[in-house]
Amino acid sequence: MTVYRITYADRMMLRVMVMVLGLSLPAAAQVQGIEHARMADVQTLQGTVFHVQGIDLDKEHIWITSVDSSARKGYLHQFNRKTGAFERQVDVSDGERYHPGGFSISGNSIWVPVAEYKPNSSATLLELDKKTLKVKRRISVADHVGCVAVTKDSLIAGNWSSRKLYVIGMDGKVIRVIDTPSQNQYQDIKFLNGMLVGGGNLTKTTGAVDWYEWPSLKPVRSLASGTTDRGRLYSAEGMTVKGNDLYLLPEDGPTRVFHFVIDK
Repeated sequence: MTVYRITYADRMMLRVMVMVLGLSLPAAAQVQGIEHARMADVQTLQGTVFHVQGIDLDKEHIWITSVDSSARKGYLHQFNRKTGAFERQVDVSDGERYHPGGFSISGNSIWVPVAEYKPNSSATLLELDKKTLKVKRRISVADHVGCVAVTKDSLIAGNWSSRKLYVIGMDGKVIRVIDTPSQNQYQDIKFLNGMLVGGGNLTKTTGAVDWYEWPSLKPVRSLASGTTDRGRLYSAEGMTVKGNDLYLLPEDGPTRVFHFVIDK
């Protein structure tokens, strides 16, 4: 019997065809959770957030960004990881730039992009002290930035829907601009073990979490995303990865953190 292997490129092409042609995948192809992963737990956070954008965490805390578009305010919220209780928040708005996006923790810093709420605009990359939440550094970017990942010596920033990736030095200078090699609209990106990981959507109900080698951006792995019991795509907004543990934040409220364990 001949065995045909579906490559990453084949799967991404199928997803693009579904998006462009408005087709529906057959029932057997529908993903109920996250492909090649099992759900470990779901945690409801106790506190008010607005339209959720990004998530990251450490052993003690969960941080979330959200935007209150009616008040034109953006926030970084901190929750207790064990109990889910709200602890504190900080307003990260910067005038017309009030849309915080997917963000990343690196050492004692939290890097948060805050942009105008429209494409082809402007953004500020904020480096916040993790303990005090005070601003340590500001980097201006001449485009909307919706997500940021941190390497040892640079920042990787995705613009509106991550059609482009900006590689920015810690001095604020743009080193490289890359066209994203996927139709997946990444909302949150992280840098892990020498790879760039992005979670996003192809349609309202189809999306994926993708891994790329860095800096070649050679595709390594792609896990298709299903929807929650509220009909929200798991990979639609916040995403972070810690080893084989995948954490997703797709819903505005009551906000739930979905924890999946990825097959090795």
